[in-house]
Order: sequence, then C-alpha cells, then structure tokens
Amino acid sequence: MTRTEYPWLLPSAMADPELPGDRGTRTRRTVRDWAVDITAFLCAALIGMLAIAAIEADGSTPEGIVLIDSLIGAASCCALWVRRRWPAGLAITLTLLSTVEPAAAGAMLVALFSLAVHRPFRPVALVGAGALAVAPVQPYLRPDPETSFVASTIIGVLLVLVVLSWGMVVRSRRQLVVTLRERARRAETEAALRAEQAQRLAREDIAREMHDVLAHRLTLLSVHAGALEFRPDAPPAEVARAAGVIRDSAHEALQDLREIIGVLRSPRDGDGEGDRPQPTLATLDALVAESRLAGMAVTLDNRLADPGAAPAATGRTVYRIAQEALTNARKHAPGAEVTVTVDGGPGQGITVEVRNPAPGEPFELVPGSGQGLIGLTERATLAGGRLDHGPDTGGGFAVRAWLPWAS
Repeated sequence: MTRTEYPWLLPSAMADPELPGDRGTRTRRTVRDWAVDITAFLCAALIGMLAIAAIEADGSTPEGIVLIDSLIGAASCCALWVRRRWPAGLAITLTLLSTVEPAAAGAMLVALFSLAVHRPFRPVALVGAGALAVAPVQPYLRPDPETSFVASTIIGVLLVLVVLSWGMVVRSRRQLVVTLRERARRAETEAALRAEQAQRLAREDIAREMHDVLAHRLTLLSVHAGALEFRPDAPPAEVARAAGVIRDSAHEALQDLREIIGVLRSPRDGDGEGDRPQPTLATLDALVAESRLAGMAVTLDNRLADPGAAPAATGRTVYRIAQEALTNARKHAPGAEVTVTVDGGPGQGITVEVRNPAPGEPFELVPGSGQGLIGLTERATLAGGRLDHGPDTGGGFAVRAWLPWAS
C-alpha cells in the first residue's frame, strides 16, 4: 500500500468542498477547539481507566501487564491531540491497537468519531468496516470474565456504529451550515451586482435622455447666439426674435432638466415616465415648427392616417429619432433643406426617415459628443426595431428607422 494509492491517508487530504476548513492543514486552535480536544481526551481517558479498573479487578493479569496497559492507554489518549491533522492514520492505528489493548478502546472510539467528522464517506466507510471486522478480536484475545464473547462483540460493534453515525451527523450539519452561509454570501453578492447593474442602467437611461432632450435645446441656443454674434448690425426686430427664441429654448431646457432631476429624486413608476406630458407622434408638428422658427428649412411628410393611434412608446421613439436627426442636421448642415418622412400603419410598423443634402458653404461646426446616433440605434433596438444612418447620395446624410406597430 502506497500513499499515492490512498491519498486520504495523507495529512493534507482533501475534505469535501463544503468544509474547506477540514483539509488537514495546521491552523491556530480556537478556544472552542481546545474545549473540544480536552473533552475528547477526558472521555477517552475515562473509558481507558474503566478498562484498567476492570483488568485490575479481575486479578488474573500480572502487574507488569497492567502497567503496560496503563502506559499504552495514556499514550493513546495523548495521541488524540493530532486527530485533526491525521484523522485517518490515527483511527487505523488505534483500531489495530485496541484489538490487543482494552485501555485504547476509548481513544479508538474518539478517533473514529473525529474521522467521521473530518473526512468524507469513502474513507470513513473503509476504516469503519475494518473496525467492525476486528471488533471480535479483542474479546477473543482478552476476554472479560463478567461478559460473554458474543455480548462483548455486539457491544463493540454497536459502539463503533454509534460513534461513526454520530460523527457523520455532525459532519452533515456542518456541511449544511457552510452551504447556507455560502448561499447567503452568494445571494448578497448577486443582490449587490443586480443593484449595481440597475444603477448603471439607470445612469445610462438618464444620460441618453439628457442627450436626446437637452442637445436639441442647446443647439438652438448655439445657433441663435452665433447669429447675434456674427450679425451685430441686424434689425432690432430680428434681434428681438432671436433673443426670444434663446429665452424660450433656455426655458424649455430648464424644464427638461428639472424633469430629469425629478425622476432622480422620486421613485420611477412602471412606465418610467415623469409628470410632464411625454412627446408623441402628435407633437411632431410642434418639433418641426420649432426647428423652422430657429431658421431651418424643414419639410414634414407625415403619411400616417391617425398619428394619435400609434403606441405611446413607439411615438416617443419616433419623436426622439426625428429630434436628434434635426439637431444633427442643424449642427452639420446649416442652411440645408431637411426632409422628414413618416409612413406606416398598424401591422406594418412605422418608418421615419430624415434626409438632408450637403451644406452649400463652409460653416463653423457646433461641438457634439458623437454619441447621439449610437443612442438612437440602441433605443430603436430596444423598441424591437432597427436604425440605419450614413452618407446619402450627393454628399448628404440620411437617418432611417423602422419601429414595430402591432395590428
């Protein structure tokens, strides 16, 4: 027999994954460990002293043998201090020793109990089977005058079965406790991850909404402020009109920002909508009118028979797509005529297309983040549709999206 054939005999033998603390490694003893070890030592010593007392009471055993029995019994009890590090080896040694030494029976029972607690079923079953097999040997070699051979054998077998069963019950309870702790720790970790993911998604939603809403307003402010800067000699009526647009856009931007902050401060409802009316297809005309007031040439071709019948979420997505596309056209192609086309119906979905030709003359670019179209693509995908964008024929640019509309 080699150690490689029976790795569970090694001091570092692997225990069940549920009990990582019982791997046979040397750890610092706790107060509880000292209490348990002292109790186990005293129990083994008590059984050993009872066996020595029975031998002395018999009177047929020489005093030298009784002295040797006492020394072996004491050594067996002291050996229990290494039962955590060598549970299998100690149990085998004490089992063999107890076949000829009654004083080692108590230490053998404690060792079997420790083996059942600190090792899985397979080594416990092997060592336990050996202990049951040699149970008749000790009554045969050193019989008790007051107890028959059969009774002594049955008592020995029952004691082995009791300590092994008790040890496996203790081990099962420890496994259950460790499993429950691991589940609780895993549940806490998963809850923290879900909370972190929800927070991240909420931040992304807020960032996307702020971009979609505020970029349109701030672009109007930039365009009209630039017009006032480069045309200081403009007629008073035109200056007043531009100043009015700047004031209205700033007011709308503040309202939109206040709405987003209100969403942050209050719990979100099922639809995630605020108290203010959300944009729909019915408000698309107002968006186009606002862009025209800012000086853009916008043509709206709304071919929907009943825009108000469209789903609220779909209409809001169409509005945001048109808003972002008009904002980009105002930034990158000022002065160019923009065409907004909306078509579709129940069962066939809604198609929104925004096209603009290339700008006619050089202009100063309005800074942008470049994330608007990415956000629109994600928004359309989440709604179950698709969005395409890119250069158009003739050097222009086109944004085309399709969104589902159930029949």
